Amino acid sequence: MRPLRYSINITLDGCVHHEAGVAPDKELMQFWTAGMVSAGAVLYGRVTYEMMQSAWRRPSSGAWPDWMQQWEIPFAEAIDAAKKYVVSSTLDAVDWNAELVQGELAQAVVRLKKESGGHLSVGGVTLPLALAEWGLIDEYEFVVHPVIAGHGPSLLSGLGERVRLELVQRREFSSGAVAVRYRPVV
Repeated sequence: MRPLRYSINITLDGCVHHEAGVAPDKELMQFWTAGMVSAGAVLYGRVTYEMMQSAWRRPSSGAWPDWMQQWEIPFAEAIDAAKKYVVSSTLDAVDWNAELVQGELAQAVVRLKKESGGHLSVGGVTLPLALAEWGLIDEYEFVVHPVIAGHGPSLLSGLGERVRLELVQRREFSSGAVAVRYRPVV
């Protein structure tokens, strides 16, 4: 069974808002690109799917936008090509190499985890909270940035039960950010 990995940027005070001052530099973008390339598929809620699509979908012209740095293009190409699953009760259809998750969510995620291929990656805020509540997340990967946001949504806010974790990987970046990956202690 492939693991479900929750990966997200966070600030020192736990803020997970994408505009909290945690934009990746070249080194961090290489890290995120490697994670996207190794993923067999990504799982998003509607909000994260639409946000990622608006930033990283290849334009119909085929050319990446002028605002994109050369070192961001490998990530853009990886996420653009990735298989995506979208959890939404408001969308009738999706595209961008995506399909809607149908049926009861926990059962659907278990089915996706049983598929072959690289790990199943999940991002965002609301969907990972539900998956954590059901004990479906196998790995938690956080890139902790040396920033205190002081506001915004926080990591797994509202989680009903404490989840004990063990560190399985740690990597420091020249920016002062630290990537940590944990697995639940069983």
